[in-house]
Amino acid sequence: MAMSLCDDTLLCNFPKCRSRLSGFAWVTACSHVFCDQHGSSEFSRSPAICPACSSALSGKLDIVRTELSPSEEYKAMVLAGLRPDVVLDICARALAFWSYQVHQERMYQEYSLSRAEGQLKQMDKLLTQQNQSRELELTSMRGEITSLKKVMEEYKRKYSEVSERLMERNRQYQKLQGLYDSLRLRNMVVGVGERDSQPQSGQQDLNNAAAAASQQATPLRSPQLFSRRPDAQSRFFSCLEADGAKPFFQFRSPARDRGRSFVSKP
Repeated sequence: MAMSLCDDTLLCNFPKCRSRLSGFAWVTACSHVFCDQHGSSEFSRSPAICPACSSALSGKLDIVRTELSPSEEYKAMVLAGLRPDVVLDICARALAFWSYQVHQERMYQEYSLSRAEGQLKQMDKLLTQQNQSRELELTSMRGEITSLKKVMEEYKRKYSEVSERLMERNRQYQKLQGLYDSLRLRNMVVGVGERDSQPQSGQQDLNNAAAAASQQATPLRSPQLFSRRPDAQSRFFSCLEADGAKPFFQFRSPARDRGRSFVSKP
């Protein structure tokens, strides 16, 4: 906040305040001025130290609390009765105080400006470095994107090849599955036909065997053989007696118990 000679207000010289002065102010012999709040708090201690330049203020008039907008009566009486050279000396010192405040404010503003310019240069430099690093990162990322696109195209090509192979294998599998199903159905039909024909042929063979056995056993087991031919029976027994053999016949009747036997003697 700049201040010129024509400005009608001063700024508090307290480092953390710098507010415009109005009402009452505290003026020091070291040409500093403070607002009523900070002057009252700082100069109430003993010994008093200037907050701006750290000067010791031990004199009776080293610190004065003055009114910045005095009344007309005060203006008429404050310099009344003084010689012109005293009045001029007082005015010169008052103007010197004002000039020092303006010079001090100018120095402060120049210092603030140089500090701001330094910070601006540092920020500009930092921004330039960040932009360069971002450009490098962007360039590297573009290169990575390009390489990844190439890899993706390669993967797409391989995927298409694998998909074609898989489709071909699926077609072959479907073909083999159809052949397998047809062969299994054919085997099932043939097996059912063989099972149907096998019992019939076995039954026929069994019937044929039973018939042959019955034909062979009929002359030996028929009880009517000797009853129909009595002459043959008499010749049979006579031949046995002529040879001196004792005929013995034992047979079991199906009408009687299996434990009983009958013996017939001629």
